Amino acid sequence: MAMLATAPVFAQDQNSNPPPPPPDAQQQNPPQYPPQGPPQQYPPAQGQYPPPSQGQYPPPQGQYPPPAQGQYPPAQGQYPAPPVLAPQQLDQLVGPIALYPDGLLAQVLAAASYSNEIPDAAAWANQHSYLRGDALANAIRQDNLNFDPSIMALLPFPSVLNYMAQYMGWTQALGNAVLSERDQVMDAVQRLRQQAYSYGYLRSGPYSQVVYAGPGDIEVLPVTPGYYYVPYYNPLIVFARPRPGFFIGGAIRFGPGITIGAAFAPWGWGNVGFGWRTHTLLIDRQPWGRTWVNRGAYVHPYAAPYRANPGPRVEHHEVRGGEERRR
Repeated sequence: MAMLATAPVFAQDQNSNPPPPPPDAQQQNPPQYPPQGPPQQYPPAQGQYPPPSQGQYPPPQGQYPPPAQGQYPPAQGQYPAPPVLAPQQLDQLVGPIALYPDGLLAQVLAAASYSNEIPDAAAWANQHSYLRGDALANAIRQDNLNFDPSIMALLPFPSVLNYMAQYMGWTQALGNAVLSERDQVMDAVQRLRQQAYSYGYLRSGPYSQVVYAGPGDIEVLPVTPGYYYVPYYNPLIVFARPRPGFFIGGAIRFGPGITIGAAFAPWGWGNVGFGWRTHTLLIDRQPWGRTWVNRGAYVHPYAAPYRANPGPRVEHHEVRGGEERRR
């Protein structure tokens, strides 16, 4: 089968400042939400990958109207379906996450469609980033959290949630695209993976396994099931032809490994990923079927769903002054 011949939409500029890094899994001191000061920007050359500026991602060329204060995203039925995005716009939209492992990527796409819950979840995840594994799952239950399960699934990745919270315009645009044109979003992910693979950036290694079944069907899987490394990279580099002599091996870096065990099965981690050929997003072995039309009523059929107890959220795991965070 012929390789994709489309020229990459990202121009390479290795001397430009890097973009705000796609979240690099569990930094020693994860960034807090809301961020201190303005978001980090980078000045791409004309026509290059645009930075995810607040409220404007992708560039607002006849796209989404600004949400009213206190309504983010807009209430059910308030706005018509978002306009269809061109392939290049979709490539720009999914660029920061296209190389995520399939399971994590599936949870991010689903969670983006509940963007109004992201800031609160990011704040909780940052405050409890010292918890891991079963202790974190127990804290979720004891604090009686009631986010959508796809967002609960991201609580072990506070830097991922923080990135989504810091760039809410990008997150909402991604969620709208997932709801209104999911097939095209998945195609954009595969286009970019094909480019990164063709240029030698996307390869199997100690952090992830790349399964290449041809254009349109490139999987990125954990080397050890349930053990995730989050990649971070500059889309300007990994989706463009490398310059002669450029060392491609250092273009994608990884944060510390995150273990997702049986304790997180209620939030869809039992079997999560994609059927790339059929444009299926799978969470907990079931196709995730939320769309723009049914977004107010859709309930995903989890095998063993988590249900918060009646009543308000509580807090049992505050980080008090002087308390050492366990890593």
